[in-house]
Amino acid sequence: MLEYNRLTPHQLSAKPSRRLINQALKDDNALSATFIGQDRARTALDFGLGIDASGYNLYVMGEPATGRFTLVDEYITKHVNTLSTPDDWCYINNFDDEREPVAIRLSAGESKKLSTEMDSLIDEILDTFPAAYDNPGYQRKKASINRQFDQKYEKVIEELEIFAQNNQVALYEENNSISFSPIIDGKPINDEDFSQMSDEQRQHFYQLIDQLENRLSEKLIELPQWKRETSEQIRQLKRETAEQGIKPILKQLEHKYAGELGIVKFLHQLKPHLIDTVMEILTEQSKDDKQDEYDRRAILEEQYSPNVLISHQINSGAPVIYEANPTYQNLFGRIEYTSMQGSVYTNYRMIRAGAVHRANGGYLLLDADKMIQQPYVWETLKLALKRGEMKMEFPQQDVGMVNSMTLNPQSIPIQIKVVLLGSRDLYYNLQDYDDEFDELFRVLVDFDYEIPLDRTTLFDFVGRVRSQIYAIDLAGISTKAMYRLVEHGLRLAEHQHRLSARFADIIELLNEAKYFCLQAQTSTLDAVHIEAALDAKTLRSGRISQSLLDDIKEGQILIATNGEAVGKVNGLTVLEIGDSVFGTPARITSTVYVGANGVVDIEREVELGKSIHSKGVMLLSGYLGHKYAQLFPLTLSANIALEQSYGHIDGDSASLGELIALISALTEIPVKQNLAVTGSINQYGEVQSVGGVNEKIEGFFKLCVHRGLTGEQGVVIPKSNQINLMLDKEVIEAVKRNQFHIYTVDNVDQALEVLMGKEAGQISSRGRYPKNSVNYAAVRRLLAIASIVNGTDED
Repeated sequence: MLEYNRLTPHQLSAKPSRRLINQALKDDNALSATFIGQDRARTALDFGLGIDASGYNLYVMGEPATGRFTLVDEYITKHVNTLSTPDDWCYINNFDDEREPVAIRLSAGESKKLSTEMDSLIDEILDTFPAAYDNPGYQRKKASINRQFDQKYEKVIEELEIFAQNNQVALYEENNSISFSPIIDGKPINDEDFSQMSDEQRQHFYQLIDQLENRLSEKLIELPQWKRETSEQIRQLKRETAEQGIKPILKQLEHKYAGELGIVKFLHQLKPHLIDTVMEILTEQSKDDKQDEYDRRAILEEQYSPNVLISHQINSGAPVIYEANPTYQNLFGRIEYTSMQGSVYTNYRMIRAGAVHRANGGYLLLDADKMIQQPYVWETLKLALKRGEMKMEFPQQDVGMVNSMTLNPQSIPIQIKVVLLGSRDLYYNLQDYDDEFDELFRVLVDFDYEIPLDRTTLFDFVGRVRSQIYAIDLAGISTKAMYRLVEHGLRLAEHQHRLSARFADIIELLNEAKYFCLQAQTSTLDAVHIEAALDAKTLRSGRISQSLLDDIKEGQILIATNGEAVGKVNGLTVLEIGDSVFGTPARITSTVYVGANGVVDIEREVELGKSIHSKGVMLLSGYLGHKYAQLFPLTLSANIALEQSYGHIDGDSASLGELIALISALTEIPVKQNLAVTGSINQYGEVQSVGGVNEKIEGFFKLCVHRGLTGEQGVVIPKSNQINLMLDKEVIEAVKRNQFHIYTVDNVDQALEVLMGKEAGQISSRGRYPKNSVNYAAVRRLLAIASIVNGTDED
């Protein structure tokens, strides 16, 4: 056993500086920390927010739970306080074409003032009309117009009546109807008397009455024209009256908004339309209509009140908008519809703003992975950024999904900086497949997985934890608890000198530890509460790992922890199921026999081994050929398998164990079963680092604890993984008591010596290995198999 490969207890975990943690706990300046490390991301964010040029939008790249959104949002919020507040935007009615509402830009806070002014205008209109038509002056002029008509009419009737009387005929006017009757002896006669007259007399009166009726028709032929002239004069009188009542009201608004050309133009266009509306619904007849004041107000508001699309408070700074659900309508706005008497109806007041409108003049934060899944959103966003304007266009109409008429609102200029928060895969895919992506998103903000642990990052970490402690209504946190949190951050990163960037996991742990803190009736978080939260989570999510360990204990899964065996090695695997990550041992076996089939990976043959695992097994042949078969052809038949494995296997971390099992089967030298091994190799026999080394060690340790620690059990890991060790205290204590051991190796020869307890052997200048060494035995067996297969004598 190589003692220099054995790690000491202090090498199994990091020791953060308690002195610096104490200082950070007393430093209130640390509470203002936004970033923990992430210097690269911080620099890129400063550049992206500071540069004012087209195309310099930001893509924040990193994995979820690294605090990307929180950090970026806080950083941008601090930055925008120095920026000016953007303008307000309103939509108003386009009286020339109501299907194309007009957009008006106003200074911050002015849009609501304009809306209030228009409401006051409507109030004044309702107060003025129809009361203005009760004015004596208006009534006198109207009566004069009607009198002129009556005089013309009466004059015609009077002339005709004189003519009729001169011809012994009486004229009657009743219910706007004129009739004639003969006069006999100075009296009009009735129908009975008229029937007793002679035929000559009756014929005389018939002709006379026909003549009178023709004369009446000739005289009143201009009556419709007189009525039209009268109606036109009354209508003109109403218009003049309405204009006189409206003009001073509008004059006040025009004077107030003299500097706003858009509003002045709107008021000029509004005037004739408002006059027509007043004449239609607010005349003197409307007083008797069933339509009440509420209905008349609704009609006026529907046509003249501005639709405040975006409004800002004065000096509120640039907006920062995060759209959690980036659908087309949520981003680019929508036009609402209502049902009116069975038909669909809309107008400019039903236009609703989207996140792009609300973020105009500021910053828009989007989840890129969600956004890219929404139809039409990505292309529309790129078009808006390239054109510098937002136009409400609905792609559903282009594909025939909507047949109803809709609005075509005037486009709004936008000046916006978009911040996409997305994964690395999406970023590289967009770069590869979308030529416009690099033109529009020139700034990459790359968040690291891990953060180097130095004085600055430690102070920032402690400051962020303290802020979170206060946020969840705890009084404080002890030094031991903070020390344990730093250890946990190092464990999450699997590195002795780097913290995990997944600060969301730290927040989750704090929230869970708060429960145990309150259970203990204290408001100061201590290390025991942290440990209780970690143990509780392990218990909650540990059913599967416990089941596997129970199967090993019961002998359902064959794993030996003592003795020696040929061709059998305890490998170490790590399983990740949901948020549960745990290690468990797995037996690796190998058999070797005479033949020329090469090294057969049974997992690959049955399609359970994935590509990386298969690659690791295929490298074994390269190692055997390079190490042993320089003077003769490499010829053998060997099988390798992970026993009692019934699922898919990936990764090359078992390749070192597979090689040890293969060499053991080849040389018939037994392997110690009280040791487990993990590591990958290359063709030259160098041992390479693997992932999940802490979980793998702890998984084998739990089994050894159950069966009883003998002082000979342990684990062999790559030397390059030593820096990744952040082991549980139970493991470290066992190592201190020499009950458990952890060995590191650089190459296969060192692993052979540790696991077989025998010299591996170094090749001499003559190209030979020392007798009784592992490598010598391997060469002899391979040469023997080659001689048998190829039919030659062994040297």
